[in-house]
Amino acid sequence: MTLKLPNANFFLLKNSVFKTLCQEIIKLDSSIRSAGITNEDGIILHISHRKGIKPLLSSEERAQYAITAATRQFTRLRWEVLLGKIQYASSHYSKLIRATIPITDENRRLTFVIILSLDPGTDNFHEIIVEKVIPLIKQKKSDLVKS
Repeated sequence: MTLKLPNANFFLLKNSVFKTLCQEIIKLDSSIRSAGITNEDGIILHISHRKGIKPLLSSEERAQYAITAATRQFTRLRWEVLLGKIQYASSHYSKLIRATIPITDENRRLTFVIILSLDPGTDNFHEIIVEKVIPLIKQKKSDLVKS
């Protein structure tokens, strides 16, 4: 049996979609520090940072954070049957606000996780996520889940 892998154009197309989405999220609001996307295993596919931002975590720490964030989102999804669809989860640190948004397929299986960081003290972070970020993700979802 021969394993058939997608051609290089598939990976270039996907990378372009991930990069474009992250860059568009950054532009939604001046309090968004960074936007990243991981696959269901927490492997970082792309990260964009607001101009002038120095990341607080090293690339290794970001990779570790992404894996744990995807694992937590996966765990949260199993409670949706009882609690309803999850929009996002957030953590408030003294140096930033971190939010994760699950992207699922038609069977509610985790396919991607968006990881956002916002400036600390962003009082309207809920509105930014619900009124700006999530609508953009919904608009771009078909581009993300194509295979």
